[in-house]
Amino acid sequence: MTFISYMTDVVFDVGAIGEIPSVVARHRMRRPFIVTDRGIAAAGLIEMATAALGHCPTFDATPPNPTESAVELAAVAFKDASADGIIAIGGGSVIDLAKAVALSATHSGFLADYAVVSRGAERITAGVAPVIAVPTTSGSGSEVGRASLIVLRDRRKVAIISAHLLPRCAICDPALTASMPPSLTAGTGMDAIAHCIEAFLSPRINPPADAIALDGLERAVSTIERAVAAPSDMIARSEMMMAALEGGLCFQKGLGAVHALSHALCAEAPLLHHGTLNSILLPAVLRFNETMCLDKYDRIRSALRLASRVDLADAVAKLQGSLGLPARLRDLGVNRECFANVAHGAMHDLSHATNPRTTSEDDYVRILEESF
Repeated sequence: MTFISYMTDVVFDVGAIGEIPSVVARHRMRRPFIVTDRGIAAAGLIEMATAALGHCPTFDATPPNPTESAVELAAVAFKDASADGIIAIGGGSVIDLAKAVALSATHSGFLADYAVVSRGAERITAGVAPVIAVPTTSGSGSEVGRASLIVLRDRRKVAIISAHLLPRCAICDPALTASMPPSLTAGTGMDAIAHCIEAFLSPRINPPADAIALDGLERAVSTIERAVAAPSDMIARSEMMMAALEGGLCFQKGLGAVHALSHALCAEAPLLHHGTLNSILLPAVLRFNETMCLDKYDRIRSALRLASRVDLADAVAKLQGSLGLPARLRDLGVNRECFANVAHGAMHDLSHATNPRTTSEDDYVRILEESF
């Protein structure tokens, strides 16, 4: 069993789900509230996770991209249950929703008041309900992150960020990801790869985060095809879960144009899968940023044991193809008519500020066209 304390405590091992009762007791949760989605509930993972806790009130209506209305519904259920903490069991959307519920249930006002764009972090207090995160996918890294991304009623996808939103503990059990279909394993895995690449390329100075990002990237790229092809390969599953966790650990450096665009696209079309969007956008963004990141691109090639002249964008596109993921935005039903709105939204996204190359609305439209 490996115990890590970096951003937060992490319990990482096949079978780590059995640690839930002791973690709940350690954080003095007497009336835990479960946040999940219907797919996880149908798979029986809730019963497995909470067997030793007895009945726990549950909210299982998390949408693919968490929304303000879902947060409000879950917060009402949390209060009605007189709950004192949350166990989030699911992927990044579930964990992000749980953080927002932990905030909304303990703070007055609207979620928009707490968004980064509203300078809301200073309004978030230590009174946030405690969250224990149990990821069932290997991609988002939200289990070790301070952020919650929520689509508001006005269709903006905003980031709410505070150290008080950081889960008190992440229980990472690679076995929980074995039931994911290949397409979801691939899409979430490419999400982790995008996180590691964009965090590493961020111009902010943070050498420890850079090292974590490169280690996560190497783990993910070297094992993602095995994880997709052989769901029961626990070594591959463990490597992918660690890569996703490492992607989350280096979030503090910021991300870039891939995420600025994918956040804006998900606000336009909430059913789009975030990780798959990142996978499609990544090659074009890598081409756009290359002139500003020559030394860092060499370091990525070295970490991935690629020849010095290999084009990183082509290498990512080739990996994407080997996983059977959609290669173009049009394959997901995205319409060109939204590009102007998406480009405008990307300019106001938190990730825009840490792209290594200054990006205009016209640049974003060109990246979208190249990815179409």
